[in-house]
Amino acid sequence: MKITKKNILTFLAVVGPGIITANVDNDAGGITTYSVAGAQFGYSLLWTLIPITVALVVVQEMVARMGAVTGKTLADLIRERFGVRITFYLMLSLLVADLGNTVSEFAGWAASLEIFGVSKYLAVPVGAFLVWWLVVKGTYRMVEKVFLFSCAIFVTYIISSFMAAPPWGQVLLETVKPSFSNSPPYLMMLIGVVGTTIAPWMQFYLQSAVVEKKIKVEQYAASRWDVVVGCFMTDVVAFFIIVACGATLFTHGIKINDAADAAKALEPLAGKYASVLFALGLANASLFAASILPLATAYYVCEGMGWESGIDHDFKSAPQFMWLYTGLIVVGALIILIPNAPLIAIMLLSQVVNGVMLPFVLIFMLLLVNDASLMGEFVNSKAYNLIAWITVVIMVALTLALVVTSFT
Repeated sequence: MKITKKNILTFLAVVGPGIITANVDNDAGGITTYSVAGAQFGYSLLWTLIPITVALVVVQEMVARMGAVTGKTLADLIRERFGVRITFYLMLSLLVADLGNTVSEFAGWAASLEIFGVSKYLAVPVGAFLVWWLVVKGTYRMVEKVFLFSCAIFVTYIISSFMAAPPWGQVLLETVKPSFSNSPPYLMMLIGVVGTTIAPWMQFYLQSAVVEKKIKVEQYAASRWDVVVGCFMTDVVAFFIIVACGATLFTHGIKINDAADAAKALEPLAGKYASVLFALGLANASLFAASILPLATAYYVCEGMGWESGIDHDFKSAPQFMWLYTGLIVVGALIILIPNAPLIAIMLLSQVVNGVMLPFVLIFMLLLVNDASLMGEFVNSKAYNLIAWITVVIMVALTLALVVTSFT
């Protein structure tokens, strides 16, 4: 796409779905994974971010293209092509997974605010109300602007990384030079870093957002750039999280269990402001994802069942959509407030269900995007199909490996 005034204006008109979807990938779980990776293995896993970015671009581009060409959501297309029964069981499984994911986001929100002395019994209800109010009372245009602003706040991790003063020569070398270790902890972390890249909900949300924004095939060249920019943004953030923790925690041999631990540990090593920025980034990422995950779930369940959906609707015009979104937030927040709630078991269950469902979602996508009666001239090329299928096979294998290692 040539850089002209018209093309720039077109890009600004369609920007949003790709950037938002990719950045939600850096949620509480993602930030924890990258923080622990940096703390345990320094910069040795940075090289994985290059193939990760390629995989993310390939998969996200396909669903965005399907949305622009067909004007239909992924759940709609799966129901039409593969039947209501398959769609029902797929939606039910993803609903279970996303409830667990929503719980983990509120857990991240609570942990980040506790760093600032705010009790979870205040933080969680307030956060839940804010994300509920934003979607239920807002319009798609307003909600998208808030989400894009949330994406910008991820710059806190970049700043924290520079404040940690890493050896940039070594960082750049390890970014382009693959390194391997046969140790089980390294292999588990490698699987974890790669496995956090693609989740089933992302594909449904992105295609639904493209459709709700009414992006047409004529605008798709610009929309593709929205997807590519989003994928690069999220992995740049991941890069700086690993670097920040590698330059401080790994260097001093400090072990952590999650992103909140990383934020606390940064203060004596990189200064108070680096610690505060890291914690603010975690709070933003957790609340951001706590908005998107229930929203994505409400989208694809309602679309899969043929019910009205969309942020521009209300409880009267789209009751199933609004009540499902509300229910996920309420239940997710209440679980965090239950004393001694089995949070680890809930998060593990959601991870397992995501891993099991990912192969089905990716294969459905590839069958649909290669259907000439559906996509016309916009089906995948042979070269693109080769890249896409290799990406799918690798992602499926790694995700299933992550599920298996979770029980060992």
